[in-house]
Amino acid sequence: MEDTVKAWTGLVATGVEAAAALIITLAALIATWRATGAFFARPAAPDIAKERIRLDLARWLAVALEFALAADILRTAITPSWDEIGKLAAIATLRTLLNYFLQREIDGHTARQRGTPSQGVESES
Repeated sequence: MEDTVKAWTGLVATGVEAAAALIITLAALIATWRATGAFFARPAAPDIAKERIRLDLARWLAVALEFALAADILRTAITPSWDEIGKLAAIATLRTLLNYFLQREIDGHTARQRGTPSQGVESES
């Protein structure tokens, strides 16, 4: 029974990792397509177009990071050695910090769009 649960959990973790890879791939392709379009179309406000593409990609990368962290948690649940737990703690810390700074950048952009200062981000006015 225990071996079945471990095997099933390993398969689920692999599926969640595949979902993260798919999200990253699709987000990168869409961002590339939109960036190419913005480059050739020469929009009236090119900085705004570039920032929107960059932040949309950042949002999807943040989602993919959550999926990747979920896969790591599942894998650690199967083999909870102290070495694996330490690796998970390091990975979770790095991914959480990256996700925090991505979200902070997104919130700052949203606040600038609304014309209100956001928490922890200086206003450009």
